[in-house]
Amino acid sequence: MTNRLSPLLTIMVNAAQKAGRALRRDFGEIENLQVLKKGPADFVTKADTKAEKIIVEELQKSRPAYGFVLEEGGVLEGSDISNKWIIDPLDGTTNFLHGIPHFAVSVALERDKRIEAGVIYNPITDDLYYAERGNGAFHRDSRLRVSGRSHIQESLFSTGIPFMGRDGHETFIKELQAVMAASAGVRRFGAAALDLAFVAAGRYDGFWERGLSSWDMAAGILLVREAGGMVTDFAGRDRMMESGEIIATNASLDRDFRQLLKNAAKNA
Repeated sequence: MTNRLSPLLTIMVNAAQKAGRALRRDFGEIENLQVLKKGPADFVTKADTKAEKIIVEELQKSRPAYGFVLEEGGVLEGSDISNKWIIDPLDGTTNFLHGIPHFAVSVALERDKRIEAGVIYNPITDDLYYAERGNGAFHRDSRLRVSGRSHIQESLFSTGIPFMGRDGHETFIKELQAVMAASAGVRRFGAAALDLAFVAAGRYDGFWERGLSSWDMAAGILLVREAGGMVTDFAGRDRMMESGEIIATNASLDRDFRQLLKNAAKNA
């Protein structure tokens, strides 16, 4: 692994990759997985909970006092109240269950209410994205930069579609219509963490979604910002983790893209 990894990132990467190896094995036996229904179109698998357990155990070895915010396990308080891990052991569970090789492990460290470090790892492609505040964002050994496009009509955007049981279908349809009409295209790949990593890498020019949880976006927020991008909620505030709303773009597109979505939502 690259010598850019700090001791903190080394711990996080090792935990994500160990969980990823377990997910990769389970993905190869997808037909045999026991699946429990957690909610409408929202599933949790044995693989999901096993990966989370692996990450928690690995991180606790090195930072036993830190707390956790876990998708499956909830909040685990630590004696160090300044630091907490925010973890999604399997972002893209529906993809995983359907045998689609596009999902990721996401691990972030929040220190005093600010994201300090983030790791996003796709175990199928072995794509590793990581960032530490103030030190840039990387894909494997390569520095990440957001795209340089400045016009929406030239830009490619990604999003997440509200599924069964989620609110906001009408609003989303209006937003999608607006972005489709104004841009070079829209993609929906089903894993918000990887969408944000792709924005950081300049593959997508922007990403928007509502109804996310902190573990879906914590690591990705830092990646985009450390790659030179802009991340806000729909009102332009730094409150994505509280609101569950996120818009990620480069600085040139930020204002116009946010206004495009705002105008669309008014008509919903």
